[in-house]
Amino acid sequence: MKITSAEFARGIKGTDPIINDTSKPQIAFVGRSNVGKSSVINALLSRKNLARSSSAPGKTREINFFLVNDTFYFVDLPGYGYAKVPDKEKEKLVKHITWYLFEAGAPIVLTLVLIDAYVGPSDKDLGMIEALTKGKVPFVVVGNKIDRVNKTARPKQIKEIIKKIGDAPFIPFSAEKNMGIEEVLRMIEEKL
Repeated sequence: MKITSAEFARGIKGTDPIINDTSKPQIAFVGRSNVGKSSVINALLSRKNLARSSSAPGKTREINFFLVNDTFYFVDLPGYGYAKVPDKEKEKLVKHITWYLFEAGAPIVLTLVLIDAYVGPSDKDLGMIEALTKGKVPFVVVGNKIDRVNKTARPKQIKEIIKKIGDAPFIPFSAEKNMGIEEVLRMIEEKL
């Protein structure tokens, strides 16, 4: 797949007509805070700062829509986990993510569950994988930061991740080193 255009469409905190725009399929990006969702989106789109990334966890608080090739959306969801916000706000973010993925009726054709390949999937990641499986939402697990794993240790780490995530498809990825981009874009193209 060739990316010819990408632009920020809008960020939302509640219901909005863009969610149910069935003329444009949606690719959702979900993962814990600070896993690199924005960096992965930028790498896939060959852009530096379209999706804003930060070293501070929990920067994304809205559901951000990016129009790609004028035909589909990348949807950047807030991170779950250790965002530096009050517990009440964390709970609100999780409810917002859950609502979008399972209740809003969005035309999601694929969800990318981003995990940190260096540390492996967290309990929250495994919970998300289980929820997507039960909800019959198509997904793939993308192991960002695989470049941080020593090359000789990589096969063992990948095997451990696959053991933990079960039958879920897995793609090792590095936003920093541009690894795995073709594989992810190919999977997205198959779903469009």
